[in-house]
Amino acid sequence: MRSICFYFQVHQPFRLRTYRFFDIGMQHDYFDDFQNQYIAKRIANKCYLPMNQLLLDLIHEYGSAFKVSFSISGTALDQFEQYVPEVIESFRKLADTGCVEFMAETYSHSLSSLKSKDEFFKQVRQQNERLEQLIGYKPKTFRNTELIYSDYIGQMVYEMGFKTMLTEGAKQILGWKSPNYLYCNGQEPRLKLLLKNFRLSDDIAFRFSQTSWPEWPLTTEKYVDWLNAIPQEEEMVNLFMDYETFGEHQWPETGIFEFMKALPARVFSHSNFSFNTPSEIAENCQPVSAIHVPSPISWADEERDLTAWLGNELQDDAFDSLYNLEWKVNQCDHWELQRDWKYLQTSDHFYYMCTKWFSDGDVHKYFNPYGSPYDAFINYMNILSDFIMRVDNHLAWKAENVVPEKAKVEEVAVTEVKKVVVKKTAAAPKETVKKAVVAKKKK
Repeated sequence: MRSICFYFQVHQPFRLRTYRFFDIGMQHDYFDDFQNQYIAKRIANKCYLPMNQLLLDLIHEYGSAFKVSFSISGTALDQFEQYVPEVIESFRKLADTGCVEFMAETYSHSLSSLKSKDEFFKQVRQQNERLEQLIGYKPKTFRNTELIYSDYIGQMVYEMGFKTMLTEGAKQILGWKSPNYLYCNGQEPRLKLLLKNFRLSDDIAFRFSQTSWPEWPLTTEKYVDWLNAIPQEEEMVNLFMDYETFGEHQWPETGIFEFMKALPARVFSHSNFSFNTPSEIAENCQPVSAIHVPSPISWADEERDLTAWLGNELQDDAFDSLYNLEWKVNQCDHWELQRDWKYLQTSDHFYYMCTKWFSDGDVHKYFNPYGSPYDAFINYMNILSDFIMRVDNHLAWKAENVVPEKAKVEEVAVTEVKKVVVKKTAAAPKETVKKAVVAKKKK
């Protein structure tokens, strides 16, 4: 029996408000609450709630034979809790079935794995805690932001205690090899890797409603025929996509919900595939070989590299300016500064600065609130300038008003010494009187 792994990415960025130069130092509300609430509710009604119910119905119909997996960023969980708590409840119901795996990732869907090991570890830990708190699930498998992966990132992931990770089945790393096997990290073979089959994934995620596509319309019969055409010795097919594919990117009118509802029945009746979670696949299969990825890859664009986020001088400047603050922010114990620091790391802020307007232009414009990459850069840097001022002001205030830890210890020690001295001084007169009485009796 071969495996199908259905994985969905769930991510909601906190969108920045329009922040002018004259706002710097005057206003510190960086996030567009109205737009964030509107978009969260819109996608919840179009995608999260109906699709979660559809998956729950499929699990009730087929039991443990049907399984899917998710990774949900901390920013998405925060917005669900704030704006649409019913979405959290619907994910809890899925978790309670035991047929859904939830994975670890960075809290703010950040690029921290490319810049700071400490921040990367911290964000993964925070997302794990948030997921366990709201959904009641402790992750066992790791999925990095936008499937970003390299040998070094894989080593860090294993160091955090994860034994399985998802990434892209990019041609530049696979060459002639198929993504339909289990692989392992080139430096740490104990970390198992599931690779996305990008052709079959993108047939659903991007081409489903594309009328110019020669294979349109896509039916379950046609799709399962493609699955059956995969050589029998290939053990799995990993279908990874944005969860917003269902109802948002592909509108209900396209028939995307009907397709997903009918797919399991067709798979069960006309193929030898089963549905499994990443953890199950990693437990039941052995890696066929290691793959070596010296430079980071991702699932974005034709290149499957980092150029969607770090491909021009605007992005590099903003990215470096942000992470140059890390050592300062780590000294801040102000909760609003810590919150804004996390939200400013969201990869979408850099994605909006992308200047790739060719083959992937339509993808980069989706949900982009800016007229141009330069508007995105200017707005972000204005906000970052204000954030830097706030951090510096907080550290200056802290230096003036907070007693250093060493001084506190020394102050406690001096106080204890004073207590002893005072105690002895107070006891001295009584001792003197006692000695005088004894001397008088001897006489």
